[in-house]
Amino acid sequence: MLSLGEFTKRAFLNGRIDLAQAEAVVELLNSKTEAETKASVRKLEGFFTKRISKIRKELIDIMVDIEANIDYPEYDLEEVSYNKTLNKLNKIKIDLEKLEKSFNNGKIIKDGIKVAIIGKPNAGKSSLLNSMLKEERAIVTKYEGTTRDTIEEFLEIDGIPIKIIDTAGIRNAKDEVEKIGIKKSKQIADEADLIIAIFDISKEITYEDEQILELIKNKNAIIVLNKIDLLKNDQKINEKFLELNKKTIKISALNKEGIENLYNEISKIFKFNEIKNNSEIIITNIRHKEAIKNSIKNINEGIKTLEDNMPIDIISINIKDSLEALGKITGENVSENILNEIFSKFCLGK
Repeated sequence: MLSLGEFTKRAFLNGRIDLAQAEAVVELLNSKTEAETKASVRKLEGFFTKRISKIRKELIDIMVDIEANIDYPEYDLEEVSYNKTLNKLNKIKIDLEKLEKSFNNGKIIKDGIKVAIIGKPNAGKSSLLNSMLKEERAIVTKYEGTTRDTIEEFLEIDGIPIKIIDTAGIRNAKDEVEKIGIKKSKQIADEADLIIAIFDISKEITYEDEQILELIKNKNAIIVLNKIDLLKNDQKINEKFLELNKKTIKISALNKEGIENLYNEISKIFKFNEIKNNSEIIITNIRHKEAIKNSIKNINEGIKTLEDNMPIDIISINIKDSLEALGKITGENVSENILNEIFSKFCLGK
């Protein structure tokens, strides 16, 4: 009995599906969220292939017109004009650039976003993680410095995967192990797509709080003011929390109050609803992105050739290279090594 990988490879080799559709089968199997599944299904249904095939046909039409004028000068063929060809190439370039830019959303759909929770000890980082996950994942105690290392978990917001990381509390520690954890916390904050900086609003702001505010000043961050259940009625929010012009959300991690507001803000920052409901083709495969990028590079060279008033037939080389790059997506021009690499992801024979 054929494995799914062997069956898919035969379907490709027999021309029943193209290479992009074959890759979509793997992507569909590995889909973690609704949005990723939807993008994979659209590719499997051939929408991406049709878009690439349309662009390839437009490039071939340009090349045919140019070569017909060169090969059959004795016939009264319509002369291929510079402006007409330039307009066609610019239109193709715009279409390809739109596809390339879709990879930004595609990367979010496939890999999600990395969110780091930072704050000083006992600000409520671990309680917030537990509230967001809806389970007791992190240990919560009254003692400061309980979290010495990072805790990483995944959750889903509006169909998009979120890698959420609880970090060690940031303070001036004396313990060497805790110092290592704090250094790692700052490194993770630097690498994160979004920082959730959490503060204990029931207490006066401290020097450590101010250091954390300084840390997030030029970063993509949300300020979370925790423990509103302990807030006194006449207690005002310190102006320092508002000076950075970051979105500020009040919560009680203990009572799970305000967590939905936090979800909504994360969704708004990264436009999850727009990504999820987008009916356009979205590229999630880095191989496809690189092929499109290479195709655009060759088209740009062809455009420059025309703008420099070089002989129009010279751009045939650029068009052929652009076609070859796009052919790697659908499988017309692809090496045996790439094929083996792609189909190895199916774990053939297992």
